[in-house]
Amino acid sequence: MTVAPVAPTTDTLLKDLLHTAPDDLDAAFLRLTDALWAAGKPTDAAPAAVPELVAALPDADEARQGRLALLLGLLAETEHATGAGPLTTAVRAGLAHYLPLLTGAQPGGPLQLAALYLLSHLGEDRDAILEAAAGTELTPDDRTRLERCLQPLDPDNVVLGRVWPSPHEWQLGDAELAFDQSWISNLTPEQLKATWSSDTRSVLAYTGAKALWALRNGTPTVVHDTSVHADARPAEPPAPRIEEFSRFADVLRCPDCRATLSYEQSGATCTGCARSYPLPYGVLDLSAGAGDAHGDDDVLQNAAGLQGIGFHYENVLRPAFLRVMGQNWGGAVTPADEDAYLTEQLAAVDGPVLDVAAGAGRWTAVVAEAAGDGGVLALDLIAPMLAGLRSRLPEIATLRASALALPVADSSLAAVNCWNALQALPDAKAAIDEIGRVLRPGGRLTLLTFRWGSDPVYRYFQGSHAFPGSPDGIKLFETEQIHTWLSDAGLSPVAETGPGTFVIITAEKR
Repeated sequence: MTVAPVAPTTDTLLKDLLHTAPDDLDAAFLRLTDALWAAGKPTDAAPAAVPELVAALPDADEARQGRLALLLGLLAETEHATGAGPLTTAVRAGLAHYLPLLTGAQPGGPLQLAALYLLSHLGEDRDAILEAAAGTELTPDDRTRLERCLQPLDPDNVVLGRVWPSPHEWQLGDAELAFDQSWISNLTPEQLKATWSSDTRSVLAYTGAKALWALRNGTPTVVHDTSVHADARPAEPPAPRIEEFSRFADVLRCPDCRATLSYEQSGATCTGCARSYPLPYGVLDLSAGAGDAHGDDDVLQNAAGLQGIGFHYENVLRPAFLRVMGQNWGGAVTPADEDAYLTEQLAAVDGPVLDVAAGAGRWTAVVAEAAGDGGVLALDLIAPMLAGLRSRLPEIATLRASALALPVADSSLAAVNCWNALQALPDAKAAIDEIGRVLRPGGRLTLLTFRWGSDPVYRYFQGSHAFPGSPDGIKLFETEQIHTWLSDAGLSPVAETGPGTFVIITAEKR
């Protein structure tokens, strides 16, 4: 007769966390977490365990206090969507233990960051928490994240979309505030509440990911992009020049019927189906409506169209995104590293290059310099991003088009760059299939994206970020999955690296 093993009790798992050797501390934390929490939901054992976790805090050392605080925050967050419930109430009972973790810990250190994550869930204790925080050394971004998570929704005075990675990172002028209100005022109460909740959850996820990494690795390091490509706000876009596109007549195709295009100063026309494609602000719009499918009711799509988003994306949003998704809190991958990789991998390219989901052009400039005289096409769907790219790089042929239906002839490109974009596309496999279609034999794909973290807690924080195109949370990958898609598209990896949870691959068309 085989006797089934008995799962350890919560009391046993908590004792393990409190007394295990430092090298086993994280494993003990994950075992205890697994017993009480699973992918954002509490287990049956969670309600009874919360008072035990709170009672263990005062006598624990800082490393264990930080993990207990993080776990209590995760349990309170299970009620985020429905509002404070019995678990949050039980967590709130320990407030007197949490405030000293905030005020007495090393500024910016792991314990303070864990305390910030926990306290960010206790909105009913907002006044006491903010009073304690007022006399505490916090960075402006940490302080405004805490304030935003504790703030109740006021429908008459609300900011949406401009809160991540922290409200401090957004300096709003009168024109931007007016732009915001123009679409916020049209939301239904249900949309307003849902978007506010989604914004809050994304801020909580940033706070939690930062705290978890710090508990394992120490105080995070912020690496700034000192590249000349990101130094200044772009000027007004230059006048349209159809010659920028007609030089790629052998490459560009109608996205509807794949026929060739004819060119005139006002834009391009398909020689097959006779569809016309305009040239607003010097961007050839080959989207065929793909970028307009969300309509006015998609709140996050409206947020994506915020004025100045291109400049803000390159300087604030993108670095923060890499910290969360790539576990890049220690600066293992710097902008200079990315520049060097692309330069090395694309230096020998001979022929036209397409930069897919080019954003505001920070890495398009690197691709263009590395690829030499073959010519570069930059493609994105978000019009404000393209306006920034066009202003910064007036010599680059800039297209508005879908990455899932590239307006490009079969086997016509020497290289495609898809840098920090695959996870933002609605169908990653279809995008890789398209890249395989347009690359000529021997053509190169340079790809940067992200894989899921190795543990369920960090994976939860990665997936809790909601952005335009992923309103239900970011969808990342397993490395093997990407390899399969590349192979199916006729591509074979020739170089690969991946510190943290980065996936950086160069593949060639067979």
